[in-house]
This record gives sequence, structure tokens and C-alpha cells, in this order.
Amino acid sequence: MSFFKFGVDSVQEILTLALMLVFVFVLLYTEMSLMYKFGIGALVFAVIFITSLVNQALKQQEQEARKSR
Repeated sequence: MSFFKFGVDSVQEILTLALMLVFVFVLLYTEMSLMYKFGIGALVFAVIFITSLVNQALKQQEQEARKSR
């Protein structure tokens, strides 16, 4: 059973979870400046968001290719 219901495959799901865990570790357990933590948080959010957008675009393209056959 998938943790996310966004239609991601298992490899992408594992990488997303690992990225979120690294972010939580950086957020809670490092002695970095608050601005660096915000920057890392924005970067993690952007990577997860862009990955999900690309995944959805590829699935739509695959469905369009199936319809045109």
C-alpha cells in the first residue's frame, strides 16, 4: 500500500520520504542559522513539488500516447 496517493512509483516515494527525513534532521538537530534552514526547506519543497509535477506530466503524456494509437 502506498503512503502517497498521488500516483508516484515506489522509487520516487522512497526518495521523497528520504528527502523529508533529511530536512527534518537538518531542521531539528543542526546548529545552522535560521535563514539557512528556511533556504533548505524551500529547496526541499521545490524538489518534491517539481518531481510530482514532472511525474504527472509524464503520466498524462503516456495516456495521450495510448489514446492516439
